[in-house]
Amino acid sequence: MPEQAATGGHAPRRVRTMPGWLPLVLMTLLMFAVGGYAAGRNSAFYSDFNLNTLFGPSGALPLILVAMGQANTLMIGCFDISVGALMTLVVCVGSYILTPDAAWYTLLFASIALVGIGVVVGLVNAFLVRKLKLPSIIATLATLSVTLGIALELRPDPGGDINQNWSDTISASWSWMPYAFIAVLVLAAVWDYWLYRRAGGLATRAVGLDEISSRRLGAHAERISWRAFVFSSTLAALAGLFLAASEGIGTAQPGPTSDFALKSIAAAVLGGASLGGGRGSFVGAVVGGLFLALIVNVLALPNIVPSALLDWSDALPQIIIGSLTLLALVLYQAPELWTRAQTAWNDSRLSRARDPKPQPTTGT
Repeated sequence: MPEQAATGGHAPRRVRTMPGWLPLVLMTLLMFAVGGYAAGRNSAFYSDFNLNTLFGPSGALPLILVAMGQANTLMIGCFDISVGALMTLVVCVGSYILTPDAAWYTLLFASIALVGIGVVVGLVNAFLVRKLKLPSIIATLATLSVTLGIALELRPDPGGDINQNWSDTISASWSWMPYAFIAVLVLAAVWDYWLYRRAGGLATRAVGLDEISSRRLGAHAERISWRAFVFSSTLAALAGLFLAASEGIGTAQPGPTSDFALKSIAAAVLGGASLGGGRGSFVGAVVGGLFLALIVNVLALPNIVPSALLDWSDALPQIIIGSLTLLALVLYQAPELWTRAQTAWNDSRLSRARDPKPQPTTGT
């Protein structure tokens, strides 16, 4: 009774959310459906070469890494749109230090230095957001401009060959499955276990849901936010390494990295992340990134696109990705939005009942 009295006779409504496993199930079913359709139209889809391309540095792997990084910032209710420009910068710097004549130890330290660029950019983003109190979109947009400007200064024109032996090493595969993809999948599973079963992960989700309340409960919101931005940029730099191995040359011209920021958000959302923070999955980011790469891979194969849509073949991937992202936002967050709308409606009715409008008086 006291609880109901405090809320005007209504107990607090529990906010409904979509089950965390549902996005994974839906994405997996869609991948099998798309893969089955593609195989039926073109048997080359199941070839070792195409599958290796799909899962490797030329396909899903860079997007998966940057989507996992983006999931960190979405978890705390922020965005990092500098990731694509950071990948471009890593490719351009890599074309100067991952040279064909470099010794193996030089290549090792060069790779560590390139990942270190991501750490620095992540610290800058966190400083702008946490210390200067800039919105994450504005802060990372500024970082995007700076990093892309440096990349353009370094490589105004394509040039600088990437060491082929280094590229072959980080792209090595077991049959058609890249070792790097297996390692990333294991990392995502361990990260999800930490996120949902360990105190640090629960605190991270709490900060995304309600930072003020999480602080009262003892969560270190400041440290969690800094960590999220550093992880996001570090994984984007790692994705840039794999992209460099795929491209084989340094270039800052608009191309392979131009839409990674938006695609990384789309992949994380398709995997179950909430734009409002507090919800997401690293395995979901892997599945979402793989699904988006699958769409691009399938539509590039002959005999896949119906003849009536051939004139739209270049635009179809973008249209499909955008449509699926909007659908995921509506589907995954519909229960939460509906509950919040009901709560707002009930609060409005209670407010009107407590403070009725004064009735006009008439003279007698």
